[in-house]
Amino acid sequence: MPESQKYDVLIIGSGGAGLSLALKLADNAKRIAVLSKFALTAGSTYYAQGGISAVFDADDSIESHIEDTLDAGAGLCNPDIVRLTVTHGKSSIEWLRQQGVAFTEEISPTGEKILHLNREGGHSHRRIVHTADATGKAVSLSLIERAQEHSGIDLYEHHNVVDLITAPAESRTGKKIVGVYVLDSLQQKVKTMTAKVVVLATGGASKVYLYSTNPQCATGDGIALAWRAGCRISNMEFMQFHPTCLYHPQAQSFLISEAVRGEGGKLILPDGSPFMQAFDARAELAPRDIVARAIDHEIKKRGIDCVYLDISHKSEAFILKHFPTIHRKCLKFGIDITKQPIPVVPSAHYTCGGILTDSYARTDIANLYAIGEVASTGLHGANRMASNSLLECLVFAERASIDILQNISTIPQPPSVPEWDDSQVSDSDEEVVVSHNWDELRHFMWDYVGIVRTDKRLHRALSRVELLKSEIAEYYSYFRVTSDLLELRNLVIVAELIIRCAQQRKESRGLHYTLDYPEPDNSQAPKSTILQP
Repeated sequence: MPESQKYDVLIIGSGGAGLSLALKLADNAKRIAVLSKFALTAGSTYYAQGGISAVFDADDSIESHIEDTLDAGAGLCNPDIVRLTVTHGKSSIEWLRQQGVAFTEEISPTGEKILHLNREGGHSHRRIVHTADATGKAVSLSLIERAQEHSGIDLYEHHNVVDLITAPAESRTGKKIVGVYVLDSLQQKVKTMTAKVVVLATGGASKVYLYSTNPQCATGDGIALAWRAGCRISNMEFMQFHPTCLYHPQAQSFLISEAVRGEGGKLILPDGSPFMQAFDARAELAPRDIVARAIDHEIKKRGIDCVYLDISHKSEAFILKHFPTIHRKCLKFGIDITKQPIPVVPSAHYTCGGILTDSYARTDIANLYAIGEVASTGLHGANRMASNSLLECLVFAERASIDILQNISTIPQPPSVPEWDDSQVSDSDEEVVVSHNWDELRHFMWDYVGIVRTDKRLHRALSRVELLKSEIAEYYSYFRVTSDLLELRNLVIVAELIIRCAQQRKESRGLHYTLDYPEPDNSQAPKSTILQP
């Protein structure tokens, strides 16, 4: 094997979590590789609009941020993890500023430059640090630039991991990680890469649904990789639907930031009447699950295509200052948000569950870590509060770096592993099978396992997913892998995990709402759903 394919740390994913970890390790670990399935900017971090939650305001407090997070999580957050994460908010923002991220500032009453703070749903105070309405882009570009400058970090674009490679070890699953098989999509060749430590930072799985705010790469790859390798998966029934995705036939996957509602945007029906006050006293500032269900209810009840989000009562100068990206995007589709409301619908947005990890981001498999949206840390519980996601990426990148640097010198070099063998397969002449199965999967997940569920719908979905799994496994065994096939293979596993978790929860809680059990079961302490491989 070429020396260039052996690493100390192999990080799968180039978003906020993966690149933050690479930079935190780079000065102390010898060789680090970051793999990106597509371009380095293709992940969800780049598209995050809102910002990062952290306590900076004098009227705010760590305790208030903790309380808001626990409340949004509907009884399933791990209080210790919430406290750990929230207390590192300010230091995480300062670290990003050191990496060159320029956050939006304002002048305080005393004449000082201070961070401008937005307020979003579920937050009782202004605590969203942001760069206008394109925070993720600012964070992503800064971290990419720093990583490109560092000689200890190798960046690989268009590298899609096929499977994790494990070996026997003394761990819960009796396994340790030793490397990965990865498809170089440009050369159409599967490589073998080994490492002492592998970190999954692959993001979420919202593309399992027909409508999503996520980029095309959010196909649950890390969750499926970890499940096949033997890791436990937790709380996959809690898929968050962003309440306000732009509704327009040419506008795919563009969300309208929560900050629009935080700055006074009103949700209205086609006749201009508001409706959120009938669902929650907090109206537009209620947590996302409540707002998404309210919109879904109104759309289905009235037979309308969408509802509207109106910020036009604010001055044009205010809107252009706070929401320049949203304004430009909407103008492309003939919508001037300074003068008219924005048509919106809910769309799949965030995966609150994932690979079960501890407070140092360790999984069940020795030397395998998971950070960011791919992980189930206990922070989000049954519903993620707005802008806690990028904070989680930063905090758990830091936590993983601490544990990796403490232990990496004692981890032996991985053994030699077999090269990928595709001598018994051929190129596919039936690519239509992949696209057809992809479409079918996303349609029935939207129809049967979406914002509102029933036992009957879940049973139908599971029957469909089992048939698709069989078809996809047969296809995979006969043909050379492609990036589309790998994504489909992973998505069908993620779909099954979501359905199985949803079937186990006989109550409505947070993001999981079922007509068969419309109330939370408070007869006992709420428990996470954990699936064993």
